[in-house]
Amino acid sequence: MLQRFLRTLASSFLLLSLLSTVLAAEPSGEAKGQGQSLGQMLGLPSGQIPTTMDAAMVPAPPPQPLPMLPGSQTIGAKPVVFGSQIFSGRFASQGFSGFNPDYQVASGDRITLRMWGALNYEAVQVVDAQGNIFVPNAGPIQVRGVRNDELNQRVDEQVKRTFKANVGVYATLESAQPVKVFVTGYVRAPGLYGGLSSDSVLGFLDRAGGIDPDRGSYLNVEVLRGGKPRAVLNLYQFLLEGKLERLQFHDGDTVVVRPRQYAVTVQGEAQNTYLFELSAPDVPAAELVHLAQPKPTATHVSVVRNTGVELKSEYYPLSQLGSVMVHNGDLVTFTADKYPTTLLVRIEGAQLGERALVMPNGARLKDLVARLNPSPEADLAGIQLYRKSVQDRQKRSLDLSLRNLETAALTARSATAEEAALRKQEADLMMSFVAKAQQVQPLGQVVLTSKEQADQMLLEDGDVVVVPEKQNTVLLSGEVLFPNALVFKPGASVADYVAMAGGYTQSADTSKEIVLHPNGTVAEPGSSPQPGDEIMILPKIDSKNIEVTRGITQILYQIAIAAKVAFGL
Repeated sequence: MLQRFLRTLASSFLLLSLLSTVLAAEPSGEAKGQGQSLGQMLGLPSGQIPTTMDAAMVPAPPPQPLPMLPGSQTIGAKPVVFGSQIFSGRFASQGFSGFNPDYQVASGDRITLRMWGALNYEAVQVVDAQGNIFVPNAGPIQVRGVRNDELNQRVDEQVKRTFKANVGVYATLESAQPVKVFVTGYVRAPGLYGGLSSDSVLGFLDRAGGIDPDRGSYLNVEVLRGGKPRAVLNLYQFLLEGKLERLQFHDGDTVVVRPRQYAVTVQGEAQNTYLFELSAPDVPAAELVHLAQPKPTATHVSVVRNTGVELKSEYYPLSQLGSVMVHNGDLVTFTADKYPTTLLVRIEGAQLGERALVMPNGARLKDLVARLNPSPEADLAGIQLYRKSVQDRQKRSLDLSLRNLETAALTARSATAEEAALRKQEADLMMSFVAKAQQVQPLGQVVLTSKEQADQMLLEDGDVVVVPEKQNTVLLSGEVLFPNALVFKPGASVADYVAMAGGYTQSADTSKEIVLHPNGTVAEPGSSPQPGDEIMILPKIDSKNIEVTRGITQILYQIAIAAKVAFGL
């Protein structure tokens, strides 16, 4: 066994030695293969190794989805950093081949040269390593370092030293030099990136994945050349004012994103609810207001000082921030601290006058009734009040009951496989019921149990008051054969009205009958329905799970009372 292992080991070493010899004998094979692969990727002819220009033209990766907007993040999540929205691949995917007048010609730039008259000549000249282009009969012309707007003049002057007359000259930049630029510091992917010398610094930052939003600075982006500062850029000037210094990159330049030092978080009634970087540890609040752009509804500012060992809160009117300073780490919240002096109430139903009334703050329902102009058919004793805050509470209560029912249906235990199959089928039905019930929107009716209570009811802004007309019908819905509006019959019971509608359906639960009065109250069991009442017959619940049965029953009652709907299973 040992000998066989040694023979196998020796064979392996021999194979590795032969492979190393072959690779050493053909050192250009790997490079050639790599050149072919990259050349094919760029669409170059087979066997051609790409040049620096080809590498600079490699398509950038597709743009990424846009970053999260302010206000769309969930509660408790980290705030969105102001400036992070600009780095999503859209600068990296779009090169900039234009030239500004201050652009200085560099080695590798391509210049289109045209001459006419006594000498006809047209060619694209590449600025050589010495910074020259070669003109027939005129020799080399030094153009490196010449400004773009002076290029044609420089070439024309040099050519006319040889051709005194009858020769016209036109010279212009055709394309910029491909360059490789280091991007480092607090970026997502530091590295060496290709582009054109005329590209924006935003393009190189975008190719590096953008500035690290947790640590990088948007106010201190430095460009180095030969280890010495070339420019310091403030990207907030670009975001807010569209100003960005135009730079001409050279091979080997370095873009360094310095660390973020100071920041505050803005939330509340502002157009820009971001984490903002500050230029100093303490800045005037007016500077932050300029960045945050408060909404017209904002009236006050709360500042939570988040430095030291304890939190400290301060509160200022928005109009009195002249001497207030915000500090590094503060949480600034713009609020709409307004005390309503009037209420707007909408009127619906049998009202002949205005459909909206402005009431003073603190007005009661009796004050509004006194200003109504009801029609002769109006039933002022049956006035109904609907309120948005009540609707929201009813919806939250219904959603909570549905979640509890969902939990009970999904966690029910089974003793046998047959029972487990039945439980699964029942759970599927419950999930379908829950999905339908979640679509129900409560009406938000405020129950007015008596005239005295109704008179003293305080109004809220946005209330809806419905003035019903006098009714002589009773509405019957739910598990009856022919749901309908039936003519009121004095002394008739619920069973009498059900009989008029053809009787109960097979799925009706005859013990679960609800009689709702127009004011939102529920009639006592056994009492006779009154004009305008609604009778709802609820369905039977067939479940062996007591908790599920109790949950469904509660939800059906909630829907019937809050939405006036006899909901079926």
